[in-house]
Amino acid sequence: MELLTQNSKIKKTSKEFNVRLFNFGIPAYKTATGKLTCPMADTCVKFCYARKGAYSWSNVKPAFEKRYEATKLDSFVDTMVKTIEKKKATYIRVHDSGDYYSRAYMLKWFEIAEKLPNVRFYSYTNMVELVKEFKSKGMIPENYDFIFSDSGKQRDKIQPTDRHTKIFKSDKDLAAAGYVDCSKYDLLATKWFNENNKIGLIFH
Repeated sequence: MELLTQNSKIKKTSKEFNVRLFNFGIPAYKTATGKLTCPMADTCVKFCYARKGAYSWSNVKPAFEKRYEATKLDSFVDTMVKTIEKKKATYIRVHDSGDYYSRAYMLKWFEIAEKLPNVRFYSYTNMVELVKEFKSKGMIPENYDFIFSDSGKQRDKIQPTDRHTKIFKSDKDLAAAGYVDCSKYDLLATKWFNENNKIGLIFH
């Protein structure tokens, strides 16, 4: 089982920005046994790209399940650190599928980031309150970035100054609203490549 992979957008972004970008994913919304992996998901469940296409193929789904099981092990932090070092990754997208399903799980990723200060980590997430709590306590590593999704149960907690997403039907609508189109290259959603906190995505 590969803990880190590269979907087509990640590969394209890596090549365009000349970086070593990899993604980590667990099952979208629920595991095969019904465990919630996106506890604050709401309307996004209806159009989640990670619940269709290649993500739903019978030869792909088991890998997401195995990665989810790996996250629950005490050895997950050390295993992930070694994997990132072996891949010589410079950027990690945490969750091209799934979300932070618990406080303990998010803290594991912070520990991984702290052990690898030269690697940058980022995530789209619906866990707005948890991220803001950890931020207020100064617990989020400097090399970690969050982009709040605007279609989760806690979307009312998102402030205009927070880095957040909005999904548009067309690039014209996106531009008119003052958002940056991050549909093509994934890293444009992060603070390291884009100062604008308004992250736009085209519905697909």
